[in-house]
Amino acid sequence: MVTPHKKSMLGNGNYDVNVIMAALQTKGYEAVWWDKRRDVSAIALTNVMGFIMNLPSSLCWGPLKLPLKRQHWICVREVGGAYYNLDSKLKMPEWIGGESELRKFLKHHLRGKNCELLLVVPEEVEARQSWRADV
Repeated sequence: MVTPHKKSMLGNGNYDVNVIMAALQTKGYEAVWWDKRRDVSAIALTNVMGFIMNLPSSLCWGPLKLPLKRQHWICVREVGGAYYNLDSKLKMPEWIGGESELRKFLKHHLRGKNCELLLVVPEEVEARQSWRADV
């Protein structure tokens, strides 16, 4: 199916951010774009449900890793007191650790020029901007 938000006609799930934002809104959440020039210590982690990152990913053809990159969406979420990378390309969720390890993980990826970060927050958190630690 071809939609205005689909970036590929191959049916590979390559959607733009508007699809993600609309899907979150149907569940009572908002996606807040994080200005990567800011330090991630300014994020009030307790008010954030999860993180969605768009970052470069290697393109594979079967077992062959091609020297090409394309953007890929990953999700990071806290489960049972630890944060996990829930990238669909992984065989299983990847343990990141606690808050300090999460901040290091985010900083590491945000240094890349083609990485973007969205904070997934409940609508009321977005309305009050209480995802910001400096508010």
